[in-house]
Amino acid sequence: MATTLRDLLIQRAARLQGRPALTTPDWGTLSYAQLRNRVEGVAMGLLATNPPSAVFCATGTPWDWAAELAAAASGLAWEPTGLIIPPEVLGGSRFNDETGRGLYHAREQLVGPATPFTSGLDHAGLMTRLRRLNVQLGWDHDTRVELPLEQLGDAPLRAALWSALYAGGHAVLGPARWDPQAFEEIWRG
Repeated sequence: MATTLRDLLIQRAARLQGRPALTTPDWGTLSYAQLRNRVEGVAMGLLATNPPSAVFCATGTPWDWAAELAAAASGLAWEPTGLIIPPEVLGGSRFNDETGRGLYHAREQLVGPATPFTSGLDHAGLMTRLRRLNVQLGWDHDTRVELPLEQLGDAPLRAALWSALYAGGHAVLGPARWDPQAFEEIWRG
């Protein structure tokens, strides 16, 4: 069982390789294997040159979600006060930077359950909250959830994306109406 957010991404991609993970207007539908590749490309760009301890991305595009996953997989904190991830890492010239490959793989030994992630939560704390939330929601591999892309930076929507990943479901970002109520408390202590 996954004990870190990094393990969660890797395990979902290994088990659900060809299943749809994320659909966006700009990217179409990414399978779990494709999502992992996109996330690891961002992670390699982040780690290629003196990575900060905290990062953030608020472009209003699906790159924000890929960047948040990359931060978690790299053991970096996701905080609004962190270094803003530059565009060259988000599909630009530093995306999938080979200089970061070894550093990314070395992080496997550094990212543990107690690694801080966001809002006073470490990896284990968020995993526990996701487990509880998914039991409450009844989400699983057959779940398909439509989420409003324009709310990508909102905490409840981020929680819904994490929950869909945890469940192995399919998140669809685009024009959508949804009720964020179930996701409003996940980031609060």
